[in-house]
Formats: sequence, C-alpha cells, structure tokens
Amino acid sequence: MAMPYPVEPMLAVAGNLPLDCSAYALEVKWDGVRAVVYVGQGADRSVRATGRRGADCTSRYPEIARAVAPLAGRTAVLDGEVVAFDARGRPSFELLQRRMHVADPAAAGLLGLVPVTYMPFDLLYLDGHPLFDLPYRDRRELLDSLGLDVPPYLPCDPDVLEATRMQGLEGVVAKRLDSPYRPGRRTDWWVKVKNLATADVVIGGWRPGKGRRAGGVGSLLLGMYGTAGHAAPTEFVFVGHVGTGFTDVMLDDMYRLLAPLEVGRSAFSRELPREIGKDARWVRPEIVGEVAFTMWTHEGRLRNSVWRGVRPDKIPSDVRREEQRA
Repeated sequence: MAMPYPVEPMLAVAGNLPLDCSAYALEVKWDGVRAVVYVGQGADRSVRATGRRGADCTSRYPEIARAVAPLAGRTAVLDGEVVAFDARGRPSFELLQRRMHVADPAAAGLLGLVPVTYMPFDLLYLDGHPLFDLPYRDRRELLDSLGLDVPPYLPCDPDVLEATRMQGLEGVVAKRLDSPYRPGRRTDWWVKVKNLATADVVIGGWRPGKGRRAGGVGSLLLGMYGTAGHAAPTEFVFVGHVGTGFTDVMLDDMYRLLAPLEVGRSAFSRELPREIGKDARWVRPEIVGEVAFTMWTHEGRLRNSVWRGVRPDKIPSDVRREEQRA
C-alpha cells in the first residue's frame, strides 16, 4: 500500500501509573517536540518530517536524515521526538527553543551550537505495509530490528518513574502493550505520567515591563479553551499570568512574535479583574506556550507558573485543561 502522508500523531492522556502495570511498558518522556518521519517518500526517495496537523518541519531538523540513514533503500514511517540535550546529557526544552523557529539552522550557525537528536519510538509503516493495527509490542519489536538508535522501552514499575525523577527528566509515558496506533486520537491506551506539572497555554495578551523590562514584555496573560466551570468548548478562558522563567533574549523574541498580533480588545470570553487587565496589550490568541506550575487554584488559575517556552507544534484550539486519569 502507498505510504500514508501526513500522519497525525497519536496522543496520550495525563495520569498516574496504571494499576495493571503488567499490561503496559514505559518510555521516557523526552521533553522535545513530536515529529513523524517519512523515509523513502516519493520518486526522489527523500526523508521528510511533519509535526502536528501535518506541518512540514524537515528543513528545521536536518539531523533527522542522518538518524534514519540505516533505512536507506527501505520505506518507513516513524513516530518520535526531536530532543536537544544539555552539557550534562539531559533533555533541554530551553535549548530546543533556539531551533524551533529556524528554517535553515545551518545558515544560522546553529547545527554545531544547538544540535538535536531524533528519538524514534514507534513504527507506523514499513516497506509497503501499514502497521497501525499491530499491537504496540509488535511495532516496537519491528522498530528495534531496524538498526536505528532507538531508546529502550522499560518495565512498568514505580522504580522506573522514580529513576526519571532523580535524573531530572520530565517523566514517562505508559503504553498498553496490546494497543494499536490511532492517528490524531487522544486515548488512555497511552498515559503520560509527569514528574513536573506543566500545561500548554495560549497567550491572550501581555503587560508592559517595568525597570529593566521597560519598553518590552513584562508578563504574559494566559488562556485555555472551555476550562472554567461550565464554559463552552469554544470559550477562551483566562487561567493566569506568568512573568518568570524568561531570559532577556526570550522576552525580545516574545515581543517580536506578539507585536504583529496586537488587537484593540481582549479575546478572553470574560472580563479580567481590573488589577490584571489594567494596561494590558491584547493579541490574537495564536501563540501556544508551555508553563510549569505548582497547582490549580479553586478559581481555575495556575499557581506559581514559570515560563518554559513557545510550542509551535501545538494548535491553540486544542489547548484545554488536562483531566488526570486515575
């Protein structure tokens, strides 16, 4: 059969380690960006990569082609993650930010400064055969046989999760061994278990900075869709603001991203408290970011949020509060 293209990645729900651990395996959560890779596509036998909604990201990460070089002469579709590692060998989402928006990293001199690694963790198509209906266990066995640098999957055990916490990693994804692959679906066959509470957010506005931040962005006003009480799924609801976690370079980049999106009125569905909305600059809610936080308040706000970075791989209308799977 013809190679499927593009493939929307399958998504996990947030939750805790499953009680029936024998039915699952664990993968390390790498704190990168998803990339579905197509090897040997078309008459030129090229390598291509797409993210969410089929957005092409091939030129941003030329390292992917080298990572899948052992598949020369074959056709395949892989699911995986693009990761940047820091000097201590730990995944760094902050470093990856420097590559996410750069269409030609070689011209920008970033290939040596901020190298990335492609970490494949699933095999969706191989040599004319779609594999979506095969169990995860079988897809992984095939993937492991291809000679790629594939991170191992691990027993579903609380000690594994604790080891990731001790190493400063984001967490794990528990995957049912008998689960098929369903493109574009979020399903509890896959459960992401985080060591750090993080959330995707959409920027609805910003407040001007003071002191050394004067003339630029001081803090961001954040929203999600359909999260407050009985809010409709299309309501853009305020969930808090964030003013920490930024470097000066990040603030400058943020201003450049937000300035073209400025509008005359708030996109939030409900009026913000005066002390928050005062002097705010409103923008079209088109930029998704990620924050770390300690907890949700009773009012549905993120407490002690810290900025982690822009998420160009996420769709604003998909950003909702994740409900934990027990």
